[in-house]
Amino acid sequence: MISPDTPKSSEVEDLLRNAQLRDALEPLYDESIGRVNAELMSTSNENEFLQSMLEWERAPIVPIYQWFQPELVLPAPDSLDEDELRQVLHETIGKLFEKRIVLDFTDHLSDRQLYCLIYRDILPAHEKLINRKSNYLHWDCANMDGDPDIWLRYYATEDDRKAWAEETDGYLPQVEVPPFTRKLPRAPL
Repeated sequence: MISPDTPKSSEVEDLLRNAQLRDALEPLYDESIGRVNAELMSTSNENEFLQSMLEWERAPIVPIYQWFQPELVLPAPDSLDEDELRQVLHETIGKLFEKRIVLDFTDHLSDRQLYCLIYRDILPAHEKLINRKSNYLHWDCANMDGDPDIWLRYYATEDDRKAWAEETDGYLPQVEVPPFTRKLPRAPL
């Protein structure tokens, strides 16, 4: 007879996997591993978290255009008229989303500006290639040069603007409606 306190085989497997993951992460130990509170999550959930950390640590860093087979090479922006550019942009956004790359805060950019951003900044950027269905790379298109003006002007909530002004004593730009509203694919929550 099995007593109620006897662990089930799945629980034992989870505990063994947990030990394996922690051993694999030991040489990479930092404060994020120490923040895992086993009392607040199941061993299975903890294992999922630890597995994602291990995948992050082991992921190669490669230019985004190399995430694709064949490599994603776009025509130069100057070689495209507006209709061609719009078509290639739409296809490219779809391809980026297939690789779980989400473009955030794009409504202040014209199609040509967004295409140029993808062409010059996003595709050549070196990022960790993580093949995990729950992992998305969010590209903040409003803060490309470290200047918060675009985000404050078009995307920040009134509370965000107020907090920013209090923290920095900085200039707050006039709130504006983004001129190029588009519906882009979003990462599931």
